[in-house]
Parts: sequence; structure tokens; C-alpha cells
Amino acid sequence: MKLIQAIELTKTYGKRNVVNRVNFEVHSGEIAGLLGQNGAGKSTAFSMIIGLIKPSYGSVFFRGVDVTDLPIYQRARLGMGYLSQEPSVFQHLTVEDNILAILETLKFNYRERIKKKNQLLGELGLTHLSKKKACILSGGERRRLEIARAMSTSPSLILLDEPFSFIDPIAVAEIQDIVLGLKDKGIGILLTDHNVREALSITDHSYILNEGNIITSGTTQ
Repeated sequence: MKLIQAIELTKTYGKRNVVNRVNFEVHSGEIAGLLGQNGAGKSTAFSMIIGLIKPSYGSVFFRGVDVTDLPIYQRARLGMGYLSQEPSVFQHLTVEDNILAILETLKFNYRERIKKKNQLLGELGLTHLSKKKACILSGGERRRLEIARAMSTSPSLILLDEPFSFIDPIAVAEIQDIVLGLKDKGIGILLTDHNVREALSITDHSYILNEGNIITSGTTQ
């Protein structure tokens, strides 16, 4: 199933096209990469998909619905999850309370919240850290918690912004395995990263941006 379709996405600041008529798509159970060096335009294109920036021109469709003008919270309600590059956990809450804080905003009763929380802790390898405060987690542990929080809403698509930044090589391999596991569940993944090697090792299809243009795309095989 086609989850995301970006059509002629363009973002102009002044007279400069930071993103220039970009087209790409993401399907269920697929890991797609939006890759390039810093300043290539990938972060701007990514932000237009999630709803942080409004395009100057072009459209974004999510599961066949035009979401170009929808804010980020409405896209989330439709099933779009988002993992920011910036730390997004509540530093002074425990790992399990960080997850519960998201679940409590959803339509779960107490028993369902506890069951979902325990499920996410187990799937993300966080059970042994459940009582630890987020502020003492390593970079890789924090990233796993952020993914758990993003998964709390049971999204059909997750957007990962620079998921391999600021974590050690062992943690990179762990996050890659987690992302592959999400793919196996049928979730679509769109990730952006300037660490092209780490990204290409798990993507099914990648789009390489330079100066706001997609200069090449294709499968990683």
C-alpha cells in the first residue's frame, strides 16, 4: 500500500529553491531513505512531509488523503509517527512513565495501557531499564525509548529524522535491527540521515538529494 506520495514538493526562501520539485513515495513494509549531505534539502523536504513546514508548491498525500495543509497533530491522528533528531523524552520521568505519558493521551483503559506499555518495553529491549530515569540513559537507549514512544500510537508510517546521529556504532546496529523489525510488522519507514552508509545498509529504496534536487534514486541492491 502506498503510504506517502510527495508530488512536486518545492520550498522557496526568497529567490532560492531549497527543495525543487521533489517527487518520492513510501509503501507499507518499506524502508525509504531521503539522503544527502548537510544543506542538501533533505531536512526541509522531510519537514514538509511531517507538517512542520508548509510547501511553497506541491502536495503531500498520506494513504490517499491530501494532507498538504494539515498540521502535524492531525497527520499523527491519521497514523503518521515522527521521531525528531532532537531529544524528545521527558528527562526526569522514568522510562515506563515516558511511555505511559503518551498512552494516557489515547483511548486506552488502565489495563490496556499497562499491557501496551509492557509490550513496548519488551519489543524495544527496555524492560530492565523501566524504572530508570530518562536523563541517565545512553544515546542508544534514549533513541530506543523515543521509538517506543512513537510506536505508542500504533502508526502505519514512522518518519525518522537522523536516527543514527550522536550514538555509538554498537547502538547504530541496534537501531538498524529495530527499524528492520518495524518493517517486518508492515510499517512504512521514511528516514533521513547524512550518515549515508548506515542508512543505505537497511533501506529498500533511497532518494539522494543535492542542492534541493533528487539527483538519483533506486533500490540499494
